[in-house]
Amino acid sequence: MSSFLVAVNAVVPFLIYISFGYGVRRSGLADETFLGRLNQLVFKAFFPILMFNNLYKIETGFTLNPKLVVFAVAGILILQVVLLLTVPRLVRENPKRGVIIQAIYRSNFVLFGIPLTASIYGAGGTTLASMMIAIVIPIYNVTAVFILELFRGGKPRPAVLLKNVCTNPLILGAAAGFVAFILGLRLPACVEKPVGQFADLTTPLALFVLGGTMHFSSIRGNARYLVPALAVKLVLLPAVIFALALALGFDSLERFVLFTMFATPIAASSYSMAENMGGDGELAGEFVVLSTAVSVITIFLWVFVLREMGLVG
Repeated sequence: MSSFLVAVNAVVPFLIYISFGYGVRRSGLADETFLGRLNQLVFKAFFPILMFNNLYKIETGFTLNPKLVVFAVAGILILQVVLLLTVPRLVRENPKRGVIIQAIYRSNFVLFGIPLTASIYGAGGTTLASMMIAIVIPIYNVTAVFILELFRGGKPRPAVLLKNVCTNPLILGAAAGFVAFILGLRLPACVEKPVGQFADLTTPLALFVLGGTMHFSSIRGNARYLVPALAVKLVLLPAVIFALALALGFDSLERFVLFTMFATPIAASSYSMAENMGGDGELAGEFVVLSTAVSVITIFLWVFVLREMGLVG
């Protein structure tokens, strides 16, 4: 019963936020245009505050395990190589190849990683999740450009890639928070409080928007791509990563952060990138919608099983 309640408490808030957004859009209180603009606002204004706040609040003496960083980065890159060698053999159309590869390796770690970790490990767990996000997001973004360009037949420009990474709002927010931590800078109480409140608002608002932009009407036509890719993404891959993390001796929190990197649904930004870089935008959007819906179930089951086995929490 304890493990069941932990799993419920970890997942149900996501379901409520997403369902509320979906219901508001279906009721006509908010349209696609409004939700699209709100999505941009969350990404460019709220997420940087969240990243800043999580790193700003790091307790003195916190250290990041170098082995964890190496494992996370190597895991992403090795997975990409495996996918680049296998997906083109199974899928004929270039626009779909890049989208499927991106769907399997690229998780919505930003949106799901921090609240999931906080729900099980408390506020202390969000620090590690935030630092790993700052490391992983640039890798996701840069490699996604290379992969989509590869199957479009283009050639990525290093200057553009560098600019995109350096101007990413999440990276800027994380960098500001890290600088404040290193220098020991403290905000006045009258500023620190609203910063924390804005940070707390970010996840519910982002999930509300995600729910409001979900559509299920055209998924059936691409089921032959969606089902196997999501089975790998949400079931097989988390199992392999968690088993490796356990074998390599990572502690409970580190294992769970690695788990959330690979077991969470597909990043919403993968749709816009595919749409603007010659990928199959319809398929990319369906991956985002279906993975988000299915992950509510798979994450619940993963948390319940791992908690019952005493491997997390």
